[in-house]
Amino acid sequence: MPTTVVGIDVGGTFTDIAVLRDGVLSVHKLPSTPADPSVGITAGVRDTGVEVDGADFIHGSTVATNALLEGKGGRTALVTTMGFEDVLEIGRQNRADLYDLSMERPEPLAPWQLRFGLPERIDYTGTILDDLTPESIDALVDLLGAAEVDGVAVSFLFSFLNPVHEEILAERLARLPNRPFISISSRILPEFREYERTSTVVVNSYVGPVMARYLTQLESVLGHGLRVMQSSGGSITASLAADQPVRTILSGPAGGVVGAFYTGVQAGYPDIITLDMGGTSTDVSLCPGRIKETTSANLGGYPVSVPMIEIHTVGAGGGSIARVDAGGALVVGPQSAGADPGPACYGTGDRITVTDANLTLGRLRSDGFLGGRMTLDQGRSQSLMTDLASGISASATDTALGIIRVVNSNMERAIRAISLERGYDPREFTLVPFGGAGPMHACELAAELGIPRVLVPGHPGILSALGVAIADVVKDYSRTVMLRGEDLDKARLEEEFHGMEQLARAELVEEGLPADAMVPRRFLDVRYVGQSFELTVDCPSLTGRGDLTRSIASEFYAAHLQRFGYADRALPVEVVNLRLKLELAVDKPILEPAPDSGGDASHARVDTVEVVFAQGAMDTTLYDRDRLQTGNRIAGPALLLQLDTTIVVPPRWAGEVDPYGNLLLEPVVEAVR
Repeated sequence: MPTTVVGIDVGGTFTDIAVLRDGVLSVHKLPSTPADPSVGITAGVRDTGVEVDGADFIHGSTVATNALLEGKGGRTALVTTMGFEDVLEIGRQNRADLYDLSMERPEPLAPWQLRFGLPERIDYTGTILDDLTPESIDALVDLLGAAEVDGVAVSFLFSFLNPVHEEILAERLARLPNRPFISISSRILPEFREYERTSTVVVNSYVGPVMARYLTQLESVLGHGLRVMQSSGGSITASLAADQPVRTILSGPAGGVVGAFYTGVQAGYPDIITLDMGGTSTDVSLCPGRIKETTSANLGGYPVSVPMIEIHTVGAGGGSIARVDAGGALVVGPQSAGADPGPACYGTGDRITVTDANLTLGRLRSDGFLGGRMTLDQGRSQSLMTDLASGISASATDTALGIIRVVNSNMERAIRAISLERGYDPREFTLVPFGGAGPMHACELAAELGIPRVLVPGHPGILSALGVAIADVVKDYSRTVMLRGEDLDKARLEEEFHGMEQLARAELVEEGLPADAMVPRRFLDVRYVGQSFELTVDCPSLTGRGDLTRSIASEFYAAHLQRFGYADRALPVEVVNLRLKLELAVDKPILEPAPDSGGDASHARVDTVEVVFAQGAMDTTLYDRDRLQTGNRIAGPALLLQLDTTIVVPPRWAGEVDPYGNLLLEPVVEAVR
């Protein structure tokens, strides 16, 4: 592999670049270019001096995400079994808000006039009942040609058991003169549940044209060494990402979790809660000694069932806009000022944001932003903060404190959702904050939730880019089997997994990846017989003499007890889906622990400034984090400045630099007299 690896994460406000040259990390940060993210990427790569021909580029992309959430995907048609054209409209009876009588569901990505049913039918065993005729295909081709669609999604009933009709239709549609983007469900998601499967394949075709154009353009600049981060925490080739962009919907946030988990394990804290606070949103994830995945995500109201890291997102970022609602209450987000026009203090925005609140309180330094490369307009921010404060009859300082409290409460609810609501006690975890704004709010959040420590990585503002750079190459496969009782035996499972692995290795060879170096991992989706949802567990060894059903049931009961607080061991279970994950490990930077330099951090002190905390205005020590060394201790209140973030250490908190350059912060326990 090349000795230079470049991780690129494009956020709503900044584009972050992490460069690993022979295991040595260097970082770069510059404003994003929302109109065309590749412009910022090209400029950033040029600034780093990396030679394109001698490097691998791994990209955490928000292009598919933005196309979906902003409604800027292609004109998409759905082709399905006759009688099932309205499955996107019917959906499930679940309601996102049970008591909202005026709730409106998002419009289907394939509108009714672009949904077509063909007279074909395959039954629940995979047997063809009604064959797909050339006449019906020709009629469909004429309709699609007249509709001038950008993408076509094909999802036939029971195609996950027998894909022959989808394959025939895909081959014919590929010859359409306008060459629309084609997705078939048996390749994207060969699993049961027609609503989720159809929704996933429609999302793929909806964002596909946008993503394909973007990656083609980016490859022309960065070359064919480009890989793209998946939502599941591994990278794939750019060609596969262009073909299956639905796998990249949470690309950037996934890189952050990978980077945070790598940092936590290296520091000796594998049980972590990640806090990725950027310019537009905050992403949180809980890692109980491993990175958790899900296949039941909902983005913008659209179910997406491909594997992805379990991440909870709220509209709380540095660019989140503060306003006074009709009832006179202070509201923050989810609307964001983004990179353009940005917060008021950037000099062009005219709305107060969380960043402006931190600047007003002195927690941000106007002359220390981006390592001094960008000067913030404190006067503009102060003037607009005063205007906002007048609407609630408060001072500018109290209004700024209120903004911080509101945005913190939004993030606190998100952390509770992934911990307490899932059976985990946050007091048993370490909070790892990153993103440009995460380290500014982490200690206050930890105090509210009883989290005992905060671990701030060496480069928190670009941790997502680092995670993207060190992510393993990963390929995910799944297959619905519905096995229970006597049908659930080792020979059947081995046969099914062997078939999946043969298919996977053939695809790897076609993509130019070393199939022999890939490590397979097997998982099972298991449920109680008759239950309407599954839990994913490790597949037990198929070579031992133990009772297979008992081993699977034991894994499932433990997972069910953790997730829901109970498990009925008398009820039988069934295996619904098989999951295969192939991983090709990439080289990670190996950091040698630095020797202890003692607790004195006076050499890193820059100044003493006044900063406002909940306790009031206080003299606060200003540190240059780059000067801190292993063992150096700092006590709050303090601010630590660095290129990619500012770390806020409140009163009654203290920290120490660990041997890997991380800052470990803990509340000060006062002696009882």
